Amino acid sequence: MDRNIRTVEDVLKLLDDLFVPGADRWTGDAAAWWDGFYADRSRPVPFFVAKPDENLVSYLDRGLIAPGRALDLGCGPGRNALHLASFGFQVDAVDLSPAAIAWAEERAREAGADVRFRCGDAFPLAATALGGPYDLIYDSGCFHHLPPHRRISYLALLDQTLAPGGHFALTCFAAGDGGGSQLPDAAFYRDARLHGGLAYTPESLRWIFSDLTEVELRRMHDEPPQSPYFGEAFLWTALFRRDAEAPAD
Repeated sequence: MDRNIRTVEDVLKLLDDLFVPGADRWTGDAAAWWDGFYADRSRPVPFFVAKPDENLVSYLDRGLIAPGRALDLGCGPGRNALHLASFGFQVDAVDLSPAAIAWAEERAREAGADVRFRCGDAFPLAATALGGPYDLIYDSGCFHHLPPHRRISYLALLDQTLAPGGHFALTCFAAGDGGGSQLPDAAFYRDARLHGGLAYTPESLRWIFSDLTEVELRRMHDEPPQSPYFGEAFLWTALFRRDAEAPAD
């Protein structure tokens, strides 16, 4: 007889285990699943291209973010991490997949970019191996692959590692465009799978990240193949700011 629930993290891990092992990206051996995903680099996967997100380029061009310390969550092959490094950011980049990290490190060597890559789960790494606080936390496609209960861990990571006055930037599946599932949160637990990822509305993003100040929330621009930037219109792009702490009296 097991009686092994004592902390919030115990509850979160129990909920993780409700998903059928191996049937989804989150459960089973998630790193192995993503390793298989990244194994064939020639596949026509849109975000395999060595191009930064068009919204990230836009934030820099308009001066909405400035060089500082940056964390790239779910960095994949490193396309956004390398772009940030080229602008003078000190970049930590994290991904579950050893294959993705190896590819990102190859790209960094070829570009002569100084990026500190970390392979593993960002949630425990935030408390041990990451060196925040960060002036920018950037997430291009990680958040929408988390099961609903792990939003708690995600918000805790932001609270722990985002500097006062720092920015959080996100791209995620937009509801209504086929990029992700529009099922209600409870349905993912009944089905024991994430259906390829969760779609979000602007209202849901504003509610989830309501402790932050919205700077911009819009559709990602659809970039043509010849563009130097990545852009797919089935994604939201959002930029939020953590307000600076008020000085003590």
